[in-house]
Amino acid sequence: MKKIGFLSFGHWTPSPQSQTRSAGDTLLQSIDLAVAAEELGADGAYFRVHHFARQLASPFPLLAAVGARTSRIEIGTGVIDMRYENPLYMAEDAGSADLIAGGRLQLGISRGSPEQVIDGWRYFGYEPAEGQSDADMGRRHAEVFLDLLRGQGFAKPSPRPMFPNPPGLLRLEPYSEGLRERIWWGAGSNATATWAAKLGMNLQSSTLKNDESGEPFHIQQAKQIRAYREAWKEAGHAREPRVSVSRSIFALVDDRDRAYFGGNQGDDQVGFIDDTRAIFGRSYAAEPGKLIQELAQDEAIAEADTLLLTVPNQLGVAYNAHVIEMILKHVAPALGWR
Repeated sequence: MKKIGFLSFGHWTPSPQSQTRSAGDTLLQSIDLAVAAEELGADGAYFRVHHFARQLASPFPLLAAVGARTSRIEIGTGVIDMRYENPLYMAEDAGSADLIAGGRLQLGISRGSPEQVIDGWRYFGYEPAEGQSDADMGRRHAEVFLDLLRGQGFAKPSPRPMFPNPPGLLRLEPYSEGLRERIWWGAGSNATATWAAKLGMNLQSSTLKNDESGEPFHIQQAKQIRAYREAWKEAGHAREPRVSVSRSIFALVDDRDRAYFGGNQGDDQVGFIDDTRAIFGRSYAAEPGKLIQELAQDEAIAEADTLLLTVPNQLGVAYNAHVIEMILKHVAPALGWR
């Protein structure tokens, strides 16, 4: 059994061909798609976070709104760029959204992706410490955030507070019990995957990673997952970790599907991101029978417990619900995912 959710990048453009022509369209349709996905039996609604772009950015208002409109589906991110985050303010926002959702948040965080602007985190007021990189700063913010989610008091109370305080040092409020175990790290390399395991974070592995061996993407990703699980075991954590992978998968069952994605088959692609050689996983688009055969050979999907389907959000809620439904109906049962 696998949990199956969707991952939306939340693009919008004023183009007449787009169903999301404004930020408001994207936000409201994101909520509607989460509701539709829950009704179809999907397990998760996840949203990408990009700054300075016509895409979803500030995640917590959206997560809270989705939490208020749904009752069962997991609600998450993939991923929040921690270089831009104030960990204390984020802990308050995350606690609030998780309480609204009844403990269903699954927050993916990371160092982040290539940016729209040069050193965008500087505009948010953050600078790496001397001798550190921006990636180091992102990981440091993540460590502070994780520590805050333990719920331990750390701030000395005022002797003359506006309201009575509980005894001892104070923690941030509102606090949501259990959220610490529902934090995921988006790892682009084997090294950051094992680092995440040591800190007790779940693992998100997307459709790209550092090309560390020259092997096909799904094989490298499967090896990353195995290295993560081994590091988790060595760290001695009490609970079992969760692992998600993202894929672009389209079952071609009608003329719309074939028109949109019939020519979308392809191989892995290799390129450079921030001067690092990276490998991009292929997309899957075929009739259900062929799709089942191809996905059965994907080693990383086999290793993961959660599959996130990247959706073309600009095609609108109805079509994206169709994409999700076709996978749940025609593909997942045949592969033992349901």
